[in-house]
Amino acid sequence: MNTKVDSLSEPVWNLAELLERVDNDQELLRDLLNIFKDDFPLTMRSLELAIAAGDLKNSARLGHTLKGMLSSLGGVRTAAAAARLEVLASAGETASLKGALDALKCEAASLLPELEAYMAEVRH
Repeated sequence: MNTKVDSLSEPVWNLAELLERVDNDQELLRDLLNIFKDDFPLTMRSLELAIAAGDLKNSARLGHTLKGMLSSLGGVRTAAAAARLEVLASAGETASLKGALDALKCEAASLLPELEAYMAEVRH
C-alpha cells in the first residue's frame, strides 16, 4: 500500500477533534489559532535555516516542536510531515531533509487556508 496516498485520506484539519479538546470553547480555540498564527511562521523559518546550515540537532528539535504544535491543533497530515522530518534529521538523513521540508511546506499550504477560513468564520 502506498503510504503517501493513505495519508491523503486523512483530513487536512480535524476541527471536530480540536473542538472536543477545547470543550467546544470557540474563544479558546480562536486564541490558540492566533498563537499558532504567530508562532508557526517563525518556527518554520528557523527550521529552514537549520536545514540550510546542516544543523541536524536543531532541525530535529524544530521538527519535533512543529509536530507537537500541529498535532495539538488537529493538523493531522501536516503533523505527520513534521514527524517525518524530525525522524530524518535525528537519523542524520541530510539528503532527504530538503524533500521532507518541501512536503511539510506543501501540507502547511493546505492547512493554513482552512485555519484562516475558520478564523474568519468565528469572527462574525
